[in-house]
Parts: sequence; C-alpha cells; structure tokens
Amino acid sequence: MDNIIAAQELQIERKHFYIEYRENDRGRFLRITEEAHGRRNTIIVPSTGLEEFTATLDEVLGSVAPAPTPA
Repeated sequence: MDNIIAAQELQIERKHFYIEYRENDRGRFLRITEEAHGRRNTIIVPSTGLEEFTATLDEVLGSVAPAPTPA
C-alpha cells in the first residue's frame, strides 16, 4: 500500500496532471500521472533519481526559448 506524502493537481489546456510524492515498502518515489481524453499515462521516478531527473529537466528547458504566450 502506498502512502501519499505530498500531492498537487494542475490542469493545462485539456490535460490534468497529478503529481504525488509517495512511499511504500520499497522506498519513496515521485509519481506523475497525465489524464487526457479519458486515458491515463504515468511515470514513476525513484527518490534516488530525483536530483538527476530535475537537473536534466532544467537542462533541457534551459536550452530552448520560452514558448510564446497566447494572446
């Protein structure tokens, strides 16, 4: 059984994102679930890889120009 330590929800356009930091018998992990058009996709990142995951995300996002804001 997973225990939720922290959770947030957000909606971007037609997609809902559920970001949860959880723990179970095997350890802690980040679970990101995307729901759109009745379908769900989930990725799980073990807590031991969160620093590398966020650093890589920052690197990728830092190498592109920001998206234009809709008028």
